Amino acid sequence: MKALLIGGTGPTGPHIIRGLLDRGYAVTMLNRGSRDSDAIPPEVERLIGDPHFPDTFETALGDRSFDIAIATYGRIRYVAEVLSTRTDRLITIGGTPSYRGFADAAANFPAGMPVPTTETDATVETADEGKFSYLVKQTEDAVMRQHTEGHMNVTHFRYPVVYGPWQLRTVIFEWTMQRCRDRRPHAILPDGGLTLLTRGYSENMAHAVLLAVDQPGASAGKIYNCGDDRQFTLAQWVEVISKEMDWPLQIVPVPDAFASPAREMITFYGSSHHQLLEIDAIRRDLGYRDIVDPVEGIRRTVADIKAHPSDPEKIAEITKFYDIEDRLAEIYGTAASAAAALDHDEADYHHAYAHPRERGLERDHRNR
Repeated sequence: MKALLIGGTGPTGPHIIRGLLDRGYAVTMLNRGSRDSDAIPPEVERLIGDPHFPDTFETALGDRSFDIAIATYGRIRYVAEVLSTRTDRLITIGGTPSYRGFADAAANFPAGMPVPTTETDATVETADEGKFSYLVKQTEDAVMRQHTEGHMNVTHFRYPVVYGPWQLRTVIFEWTMQRCRDRRPHAILPDGGLTLLTRGYSENMAHAVLLAVDQPGASAGKIYNCGDDRQFTLAQWVEVISKEMDWPLQIVPVPDAFASPAREMITFYGSSHHQLLEIDAIRRDLGYRDIVDPVEGIRRTVADIKAHPSDPEKIAEITKFYDIEDRLAEIYGTAASAAAALDHDEADYHHAYAHPRERGLERDHRNR
């Protein structure tokens, strides 16, 4: 059996390749050749080609055909078009920008993506809702047409924010870890860091894809959200990562509009509205469950970043907000002190239902 993986050197690629090899496939990895990975076994054929354009992709493939193809990289709509005559089974990987409210929270009422967001929730319909989001939606439609028109058995995954070794963009980790390295006292987070943004550990997300490899009938023609079973708020991510760095950071909450030091940790530098995906469909259809606990995934990711330190230019980008962070912390401290001085009602909570202590009374001791 022959399998094609387009991409391969990102965070989920090596795990997908290992899973295909374990299933008896001869694997070909196609990408532009700009980097390789020691995590990819030498028996995997490396094929150099650009999957962003149909002509360069087709030239790279030559007259090859495959029993299955998995596209994690490139312009997926062109990939699907070229592969429509070269395979009967295609699994594609995209993201979540196609959901209405992802790029522009105000596009929905109430504002923000539904919590949680299911695969059947509204997606963008025009470029006015966000050019990139609309392109993602057009790509999804083009890929799934290959299935509805009977050219291939297609399954599409909407990846969350993926973390783990081999991830080029590790913002929340680098952001937190550098503050721990520099012994910063606090982390400035929008709205107390209560944002829920779905993330997925690389090995777990590869497991999700391999479940579709194993179950082509159950996953045929489906679009799936995926992510870890267990999710954390932004503040919890900072808490867990800083614990791994053995330097706890105090969370300083500021209104979202003024949380510029943490803006890059929100997808598309957007608002603090939740972007929480419902993943019940992949659990129900394919039996998905995390194979790596997310806390363990965080530990492994921290260890990998420690072993591969960032270059000075990247560190400078991470630390450039320290001055404004200190000033925001000072403003927050002043405001918090003034707020604490107000005459707050500190009465104990009692539930609303009667709870008599004696028999036969119409009202209990609280006159309920």
